[in-house]
Amino acid sequence: MIRLLLGPAALLCLMTSACGGAQKDAESPTASDSETSSDSSSQDGTGQGVTVEGDEASTSGPWDIPNSCHNGSSPCTANPKWVKRLCDDVYPAVALYLFSSKSPFTHGYLSRKTRAVNASGGATSGDEWLAFDEEVVLLHYRAEDTGGIQVSGSSGGYEAMRLDGSCVTLGAEEVRLQKPPAPKYATVPWRYIGDDMQEALRKNESINTAYMERRKECKGAFSGEVSKKCVTRDEELNREIIKALTSGTLELPQPELRP
Repeated sequence: MIRLLLGPAALLCLMTSACGGAQKDAESPTASDSETSSDSSSQDGTGQGVTVEGDEASTSGPWDIPNSCHNGSSPCTANPKWVKRLCDDVYPAVALYLFSSKSPFTHGYLSRKTRAVNASGGATSGDEWLAFDEEVVLLHYRAEDTGGIQVSGSSGGYEAMRLDGSCVTLGAEEVRLQKPPAPKYATVPWRYIGDDMQEALRKNESINTAYMERRKECKGAFSGEVSKKCVTRDEELNREIIKALTSGTLELPQPELRP
């Protein structure tokens, strides 16, 4: 028996009041009865999420996820007001949506192994390092603060999102736009993506098969003593999610669990 490590967002959640303290969750046999109950989100009077694009956007949430480049930015990045809300916490369901083909934002790839830091002051990943060639979604460009003095070689940086739902601050020199042959990814914390995203993912046959195999082998455990086969099934589920996301064919809704 070996110990199954929690995903990065799960580790963060253990330090907040939003997550339960139980080490094992019983998994149900249907997509509609998955492990995690979705949190209720406040809505506007129409029952829709509040959009961030307008100047008069409400400060209450959830806001709609932006679907266009902010002010025609290139690389394509999002509305900075929305990014600020997003990076105050960890949103693994939003990360899945941003990595899907519906999202227009530019993807970047780590040019070197880099420590995970969130300079906006919000939550950070439990995984302290980003791997060389890890893929991220670029959310906002941060210009270099030179105090009004032109500095040769100053290049600013980015706020970016990992696949585990955590924001990281990266220097421009730490990111390249050219896709490597085999990008790496943070681990998707299945337990915390919400019922709606679990159900949407399980509509993909390969993901659902991997999920059912994991459920059978791990018997609902997400921590504690598990078998080596359980760890392998966990890794297989993660691979199938990434494969479906990167294929460009996975249809995902805007998640309920969003800022």
